[in-house]
Amino acid sequence: MPQTAPGTQGPGVGGSCAPGSAEVRQGAEAPEPHFLMASPEPEAPEKERSGRHMAKNCWNVFWGFWDYETPKVIVVKNRNLGFIYRTVQLLILLYFVWYVFIIQKGYQDSETGPESSVITKVKGITKSQNKVWDVEEYVKPPEGGSVFTIITRAEITPFQTLGTCPESIRIRNATCLSDDDCMAGEMDMLGNGEKTGRCVPYYYGTKKTCEVSAWCPVEDGAAVSEFLGKMAPQFTILIKNSIHYPKFQFSKGNIRDYDNDYLKHCTFNADTDLYCPIFKLGFIVEQAGENFTELAQKGGVIGVIINWNCDLDLSEAKCNPKYSFRRLDPKHIQASSGYNYRFAKYYSHNGTASRTLIKAYGIRIDVIVHGQAGKFSLIPTIINLATALTSIGVGSFLCDWILLTFMNKNKVYSHRKFDKDSIPMEPKGLAQL
Repeated sequence: MPQTAPGTQGPGVGGSCAPGSAEVRQGAEAPEPHFLMASPEPEAPEKERSGRHMAKNCWNVFWGFWDYETPKVIVVKNRNLGFIYRTVQLLILLYFVWYVFIIQKGYQDSETGPESSVITKVKGITKSQNKVWDVEEYVKPPEGGSVFTIITRAEITPFQTLGTCPESIRIRNATCLSDDDCMAGEMDMLGNGEKTGRCVPYYYGTKKTCEVSAWCPVEDGAAVSEFLGKMAPQFTILIKNSIHYPKFQFSKGNIRDYDNDYLKHCTFNADTDLYCPIFKLGFIVEQAGENFTELAQKGGVIGVIINWNCDLDLSEAKCNPKYSFRRLDPKHIQASSGYNYRFAKYYSHNGTASRTLIKAYGIRIDVIVHGQAGKFSLIPTIINLATALTSIGVGSFLCDWILLTFMNKNKVYSHRKFDKDSIPMEPKGLAQL
């Protein structure tokens, strides 16, 4: 009797497109073994059938790639769920239509931070207790940039010369009782000079301080206060500003092309003279919500903010500057509020090098320019429309979660919504073949 070899497979006729696949046939006898010789080649007709089957499988796989799959849709007749679904859709739709497209102009390409230039010019004179001050003296620096200071009060120490004199009593460890309290050659980084080792009477009073080698007399010993704020509110400030948006090749300035005499007799008014950028100092301080007299005594920093928000889908006449004013230094923090600085004027007096030291308190003006320009563009429009259509699907996700989690018949809905199919496993013995 010929013996059958268990597990012997015939030529592949299965659903696989790969060559060499085989089909297991139960009950078929295996070919007789030919001792140690190789199995004979299959007959030609069976080879042809196998090739045709493989070609058909490959053809089916190729066309299956182009199949279209669509999710299953189930209509749930539940008014509460339907109300939630339509409400969520409506809120999402309102958000994109009203906020994204109308308020934020999501259909536009935008550019922030325009290229800007600022030129300033101050005019006016004022009088203190002892002298008349003009622009060349109370405006620092004089170049007319976007940051400048108008001096409103000055503590002046005139006729300082290099020599020896008592140190300021405000300096730490400056007071003394004898020469032993003053170490010669010692210097305090917050002081005015180098100690000589002598203890000398102060400029006034009964106290003594260490003598220093410095510009004498020191500031506290002979300073005279001059208040310039009497006429300072009437100072006029011309702020000339030009902006450019390079992405849209758009440029504009805050002065209109009127006749040459227009700027000589106008002052800024947001309604009637928007393009006359001449501001009175008192107006700027008032718009910032500050008291001019108090500000002039200690000084402070005021920001003049020019905002250029331009919708370039409209005419150029609709792109106008908007001015706002506010105080920038923290006035409620005593340690850091106010603004002052020192400078000196040097000269020769009777052949001796001399200087006048000025501690200036003033109103510093910072001109800050910012803005944003926008113009219709197809790319952001398509992106925001696609985002809006995609976001509407959030309503379906939310309602599906409620439907399958909190509804009484959630298991019934789950069976209707999801089709479950189990793939039978191969017998253990067959899988090992």
